[in-house]
Amino acid sequence: MEDAGTGLDYGIRPDRTPGYITPIDRFFLRSHAPTPHLNAARWSLRIEGSGVREPITYTYADLWDHFPLISMIRTIECAGNRRALFGEECELKFQGTQWGRGAISTAEWTGVRLRDLLEPAGITPRACEVMPEALDEIQARRPMPLAKALADDTLLALAMNGETLPLDHGYPARVVVSGWLGAASIKWVGRIEVSEHPLHVPWNTEDYVLIGPDYPPRAPSLGVPITGIPVASLVELSWPARLRPVPQVIRGRAFAGENQVTAVEYRIDEDSWQEASLAPPEIPGAWVRWQFSWHPESGDHTIRVRATDGQGRTQPDTVPWNDLGYCYHPVLSHPVRVESAT
Repeated sequence: MEDAGTGLDYGIRPDRTPGYITPIDRFFLRSHAPTPHLNAARWSLRIEGSGVREPITYTYADLWDHFPLISMIRTIECAGNRRALFGEECELKFQGTQWGRGAISTAEWTGVRLRDLLEPAGITPRACEVMPEALDEIQARRPMPLAKALADDTLLALAMNGETLPLDHGYPARVVVSGWLGAASIKWVGRIEVSEHPLHVPWNTEDYVLIGPDYPPRAPSLGVPITGIPVASLVELSWPARLRPVPQVIRGRAFAGENQVTAVEYRIDEDSWQEASLAPPEIPGAWVRWQFSWHPESGDHTIRVRATDGQGRTQPDTVPWNDLGYCYHPVLSHPVRVESAT
């Protein structure tokens, strides 16, 4: 894999991602504490808080037997993806997992819409935030607005790529918050708080927050809490890449968080920008594949790629500094050496 972390974090290899869906054993892994080993027969999910009229508890069997199941394809990306590249640009090393380009993956998730679980508890008129909480040793948790929790594609997932959730990916149940940073898709969920007032925890006040001169603090947060993931792209080549001087197809992915990628352009060295072709499927909240043909000449080259989403947002050439190295999504200069086989 391209990225090796603390023993809890592993990234994908962008040059070894042949299919649209990421296989479970290659799906990137980000955990803040060791994986808890939970027994589904004894597990339960508690819905409570000031924002519900009557707390309610579900068993694992309840989720499978009493609610409609839906499946959706969604991409999850860590807000710290490309942090190591951000550090190289700034000539420093940020704290946190030193991700290259590999903290992103796509799966088919199957489970129950979160709103179908919240509504039987009786959501109060003043309810405004919903916070899933994990059963790991640090009780990982992160709030979201009620509207996001009730969205059609916010899911309590029970299965991944047609299989019961693996332990490392949240068994017996995890939240999938479409288009938001990966930290919002809490694994090993055992409790969901619905609140009539804003909720503040370390994950939206100190961590997973944009902190820096361009991000005014929103007290008690030290900066701007990250929600949706910005538009970005990657080339499915090793970094740096080595190619032969023969006609070939260059491929990659682009992702725009809650939005849909609508265009991808590429530039070889100092040539003009050209449009890459997009390959189906094209799904909001999931990455899209792109490709272009190239007959490279021997020597050193640079491939640049920029994606645009349905809101007209295009990858910038630079991004503002932030203290924790989050959301680094500018156009990258991908180094390529082309030489004949010896």
